Amino acid sequence: MSTPAAPPPRSPRRLDIVLWGATGFTGALVAEYLARTYGVGLSLRWALAGRSREKLEKVQRDLEAVDPRARDLPLLLGDSADRASLDAIAREAGVVVSTVGPYALYGKELVAACVEAGTDYCDLTGEFPFVREMIDLHHERARARGARIVHCCGFDSIPSDLGTLVVQALMREKHGGPCSEVKCFVSSSTMAMSGGTAASILELVREASTSGRVRKLLADPYALDPDRGGRGPDGMDPMGVHYDADLGRWTGPFLMAATNARIVRRTNALLGYAYGREFRYSEASSFGTGPGGWLSAAAVAAGTLAFTAAAAVPPTRWLLGKTVLPGPGEGPSRETRESGSFALRFVGSGGGSARARVSGTVKGTQDPGYGATSRMLGEAAACLALDAEVPAAGGVLTPAACMGMRLVDRLRAAGMTFEASELP
Repeated sequence: MSTPAAPPPRSPRRLDIVLWGATGFTGALVAEYLARTYGVGLSLRWALAGRSREKLEKVQRDLEAVDPRARDLPLLLGDSADRASLDAIAREAGVVVSTVGPYALYGKELVAACVEAGTDYCDLTGEFPFVREMIDLHHERARARGARIVHCCGFDSIPSDLGTLVVQALMREKHGGPCSEVKCFVSSSTMAMSGGTAASILELVREASTSGRVRKLLADPYALDPDRGGRGPDGMDPMGVHYDADLGRWTGPFLMAATNARIVRRTNALLGYAYGREFRYSEASSFGTGPGGWLSAAAVAAGTLAFTAAAAVPPTRWLLGKTVLPGPGEGPSRETRESGSFALRFVGSGGGSARARVSGTVKGTQDPGYGATSRMLGEAAACLALDAEVPAAGGVLTPAACMGMRLVDRLRAAGMTFEASELP
């Protein structure tokens, strides 16, 4: 890719962060996190944005229990289908944070508005066909405008992306070169689902069942790489039951692996193939060691296949949305969110020696999809807004390629665990 001309100087912004979708389930959690962590009108100038002033005022009143100064939070009105209103919001902000999904339906105009305004943007989408579309439409323009567009800043895909970054840093430090392979295992995750997440999953499956373009992306492990013609050693995402000798456990499919793996591979490409052009990455769920582990892995594999098959058929997809999955605005209780947790284990091999191995762990308290995700998204936004040491280059980026170890440091300070050590 050619080096773009220096972006035009950004005009002064009244606000550091605008939270778009603040009245939704996840949006309200991000607002609460920002209020508890940064207060109102102190180190961070931020605002709430959405379609309904009445609903925004309710969120504002709820936040007053956290910080009485929330009564002074600016409220901005807009609509996902009204580009002029989104342009006005983007011009006010240094960073726009979006929690409004499905992004394939409601996110495209906001990204375009941020690119044209030279405004940074982050979201928590896991819809990688949407990410691919944003790359194709906006990457070069975002580079020229100096807008950092960073998708997948929640449980999709910060633990996978930053965990790989940490493991790679240790391998280079100890063995003089990057891991040629990293395997990620989700060893535990107590994750509930909200109506917004359910809608995003159903929309992605619907797209896959009706669009040849989306099916092609699902079959391409390098679907998010800058060089669409380039290829590496990775194949299809693992969907069956396997025994992993490095882990010593049975593994099965992980629902979010398709997005996470493609984000990690895009990070490698954006960093100039810092992990190597023959770098391999895989992601799976981890279970037990004996017959019980095999049965658990097989049950998850069968359940994943059955859910995908049901969601691909319009009548059963409608039935899932109406009777099984949570509806719009619904989500797990505070007790459920706060009692949740997650842990990812990484095994890296290669470096300067074929026998060199390192291990990494990423852990978080609270439900990963909501409690922990609101923390990740809030800190990603703060990192973009406040950290001058984060490179200013624009484009459609990934969390690790854009914010790197600075975001790791922020998340450690916020209570997440990122560790790496050598293996014998």
